[in-house]
Amino acid sequence: MTFYEKLDSIMREDPGERGLIPHMPPNPVAALDRGLDNMERVILLTGFPTRLGENKWIGETDGPLGTANIALALEKLGITIMPMTDSQGFRPFEAALHTIGCKTAPTLIPYEDTEAFIIRQLDKFKPTHLITLERPGKGRDGHYHNMGGKIIDDMLTDCSCIIDEAQKRGVMTISVGDGGNEIGMGSLRDAIEIQVPHGAEICASECAQIPIVSGVSNWWGWGICALLSLKHGQNLISTKEMEKKLIKAIVAAGSVDGCTRKNEPTIDRLPMSVHLDILKKVQTALTEERQINGQVTVG
Repeated sequence: MTFYEKLDSIMREDPGERGLIPHMPPNPVAALDRGLDNMERVILLTGFPTRLGENKWIGETDGPLGTANIALALEKLGITIMPMTDSQGFRPFEAALHTIGCKTAPTLIPYEDTEAFIIRQLDKFKPTHLITLERPGKGRDGHYHNMGGKIIDDMLTDCSCIIDEAQKRGVMTISVGDGGNEIGMGSLRDAIEIQVPHGAEICASECAQIPIVSGVSNWWGWGICALLSLKHGQNLISTKEMEKKLIKAIVAAGSVDGCTRKNEPTIDRLPMSVHLDILKKVQTALTEERQINGQVTVG
């Protein structure tokens, strides 16, 4: 089994039994690896809201951690980043970036004149890449939906134009999701419509060049860091100690589990022990591959 196959197998584990993963085609890990070439300036977009009550919501625990992992890896490689989110996800994402040691603070996407803001940022920052991770995508009906099919437009800033506008400018677009309603997942519509409850309604209309899925979106933060580690010959993967600090920090910042809606250190109903098992598998696969490649010595 190749490293790409090992990584895909790990990412496709589905302990939460979301149901999407078994019906998805294999992740295009080789294409993803190539897509991570020539990175100079990268926009990182995350933040999925969860409703807590009337006129009250905040970003969930899936998204900020994985995106923060990618952000730190890119900074270590000397790549300029622009982490972005809106008001519902700002505090958790800010806490994650600070805790992991990123030097770059998140950019707040405004609620008004959002499309003009996005276009200005693209033209000014001139990204080579856009990576979205667990960020809502707009359905064909023009609305954002949660997994239950409920419209969540009031909880977030409409930045769905970012995929198309980025691609118009030659930006490589990579999108991570675990339910089909995340931005960029329109590329997988055929499977999502058939296999996901409310799939035809909730499937994002935006199509990333490289859409990738996992049992929990955060996991691809480690997966992308593993690919970057091999590509650049250094260990850029997180540790269980750091992940424990990260979940504690974003929960303290108000983040909630997107499934239980509870302010507790779980992600998609799964305790951290489950997520840390996935991290360990990625670490092991990465170490073995680096040994094969002569990047580290055995013993």
